[in-house]
Amino acid sequence: MMDFIGYRRIAFVISGVLIFIGIFQVWKKKGGNFGIDFRGGTLVQLRFKKEIKVEKIREVLEKNGFKDTNIQEVIGSNSFIFRFPVMEKSEDLSFRIENLFKEIDPDVIIERIEMVGPVVGKYLIKLALKAFIFAFLGIIVYIGIRFKGTIWGVSAVIALVHDVFITFGLLNLVGCEISLVVVSGLLLLAGYSVNDTIVVYDRIRENLRLKGGKDLKEIFNLSIRQTLSRTLITSITTLLVVLALFFFGGEVIHDFSITLLFGIIIGTYSSIFIASPIVWSFLEKEGR
Repeated sequence: MMDFIGYRRIAFVISGVLIFIGIFQVWKKKGGNFGIDFRGGTLVQLRFKKEIKVEKIREVLEKNGFKDTNIQEVIGSNSFIFRFPVMEKSEDLSFRIENLFKEIDPDVIIERIEMVGPVVGKYLIKLALKAFIFAFLGIIVYIGIRFKGTIWGVSAVIALVHDVFITFGLLNLVGCEISLVVVSGLLLLAGYSVNDTIVVYDRIRENLRLKGGKDLKEIFNLSIRQTLSRTLITSITTLLVVLALFFFGGEVIHDFSITLLFGIIIGTYSSIFIASPIVWSFLEKEGR
């Protein structure tokens, strides 16, 4: 029988390391690898007929004064996404970029152009923060009422913040751009993670009522074991869908699927090794 509560210290150390990596990535990238949705700027996506290397593209751009351009290769195609921190007319900018590369590939074509102003970007950051704050407050209130105890709601939100922050750090680590699509993925992750945690909490509460004479640690371990198959089956089937989105969903939802991929793994882990041990530690300290 696996002692899930007994592994809590190892789990806390692992989580601490992952959180440190996340903090370092946020510091390194000055708040995160935010896209033009939040920073403002212009996005241009070009498709080349000839095969071309990223190094060659960067060389051409730097020679023509575009030194701070972010270049992203679209996996599985000969397309590249350019993000420019400039606010000239998108048509003029895309025309200039297209002409730069016509010497290398006369058949280069523009696939996409997007432009976001800095004022809109700051407004979207505020909206995203409000969305997370209200979501977390709602979860605390709901779980507190549902389980008739503040510790359950607080523990669930601690695990939730843990999941979202670690996922955010990993996204920055692998170079994903934080866009509105990624924010929607993080909010979806919040709902998924809390749902998983509530299932475990429900079984713990039920066993506390039915098996109150047993050791508290034994009750928590028993409850986690009883819900483990359900948790793993749900997570694995969801991961299969996310992997299908990642490989076949196209570039538009690529970062969204990566967000869910990281989030589901971290959320499943936290429901077992973070959320439940926090409640156990509190109840054990209080002698309940």
